[in-house]
Amino acid sequence: MSEQIRQIAQRIKELREISGISIDSLAKELNITVEEYAEYESGNVDIPVSFLYQVASKFNVELSVILTGEDPTLQTYALVRKGKGVGVDRRKDYKYENLAFNFKHKKAEPFLVTVDPKPEDAPVSYNSHPGQEFNYVLEGSVKIYINGYELILNEGDSLFFDSSYPHGMRALNNKTAKFLAVIL
Repeated sequence: MSEQIRQIAQRIKELREISGISIDSLAKELNITVEEYAEYESGNVDIPVSFLYQVASKFNVELSVILTGEDPTLQTYALVRKGKGVGVDRRKDYKYENLAFNFKHKKAEPFLVTVDPKPEDAPVSYNSHPGQEFNYVLEGSVKIYINGYELILNEGDSLFFDSSYPHGMRALNNKTAKFLAVIL
């Protein structure tokens, strides 16, 4: 795994240890197995953004603290130029770029998500997290899977949904897709 993932895993472990919470009780609270939690904290596996978001909420810290190790400082506005968001290099399936990493006390987490095409028989990675999510397709087409439903979104299409339901996506037409994802 990348050095960034190992650092993120270390920050998660430190938050848990500082709070005096056992792996067992935190795994139970986050509704995952102890083994799955231990793997995330080891830094040897991909860590879903949905899990990072839950950890940030649990410990009342900004997601960017977990991603970068730094507290956001901006409160009037945060300008992020094209390609300058904080990249979240943590999964093969999707590339995430946090577009408001340096703004404190956010009520939403905006990401630019890039999904590369895969063979049609490749499995879809699912995740779920508390709250709601808004997706707006900027480039290409994606098939979104939500709790057993399949929806196709093209450039300019948007979707708002309850993100506690399992959801995943795949790029269509053998082309990379990009969309704005806002987690609330």
